[in-house]
Amino acid sequence: MLLTIFLAIVVCAAVARMMFAGVAFIQDTKMFSSAPKEFREVLKPRDKELFYGAKAIGWMLMIFSVVMIIGALVISVWDSFRCEYSFWQFFLRFVMILTLYKLFDMICIDYFLLLKFHFFQFYFPEIESVSHGRKYGFNIKSQLLKLLVVFPAISALAAWICTLF
Repeated sequence: MLLTIFLAIVVCAAVARMMFAGVAFIQDTKMFSSAPKEFREVLKPRDKELFYGAKAIGWMLMIFSVVMIIGALVISVWDSFRCEYSFWQFFLRFVMILTLYKLFDMICIDYFLLLKFHFFQFYFPEIESVSHGRKYGFNIKSQLLKLLVVFPAISALAAWICTLF
């Protein structure tokens, strides 16, 4: 259980680092495909780097974040095999990691960074008009759909695949 929570924290930290790398360093509008539609419509492309080498730093952080996520998932599966988990134990581990990640995304990234601390607006001031006056983040329906339907389905599929071995 502690390992599952730790791995969820690792995934959350990696996602936060990935978001930070994309917004603060890379600043390519193609990186914001998961951003709300309202944001994508008003984003202006950035041709100039924030400082010399910013994109290189951003891509290094992005690659490190992807490696962290893959590593957390590999450790999760490896430890589950080592402990001879059943389907329900696999499922519980996967759904806990994904649920904690999605809650982190909804609460910390969408609510605090986007609406309270204006992190995105600092680097992309043109989105201020779109986010002004909102009490909660964007895409609440798709966020809840992922949290309540998609992630449990993915967890069940992954658990079933793992129990085949």
